[in-house]
Amino acid sequence: MTRLFLAAAVTASLLLPLAATAVAAGPIEKACLNSDRRGASRAMCNCIQEAADMTLRGADQRRAAKFFSDPEEAQQVRMSDRESDNAFWDRYKAFGDSARALCAG
Repeated sequence: MTRLFLAAAVTASLLLPLAATAVAAGPIEKACLNSDRRGASRAMCNCIQEAADMTLRGADQRRAAKFFSDPEEAQQVRMSDRESDNAFWDRYKAFGDSARALCAG
């Protein structure tokens, strides 16, 4: 009986983090999966989300996610003279560098 309980506990501890990750897709991953880009697989989009989690705050992630459906918005931010847009663009570039390093394969 103890072995059965221990086996169930170990199995649960291994599967719960996987279930939580699958359900909790972030804004970048969702936008990536909904895009019509070649190579937008679940694994790739998840990897890109992981890079976003390491480099961007939640508000920045939501803003960057919009670029998947509206690339013109990215261009407007990149060309902006506003200090806040420039600061965001620096963070966005760092995210892109991280995503390339983490997800290229």
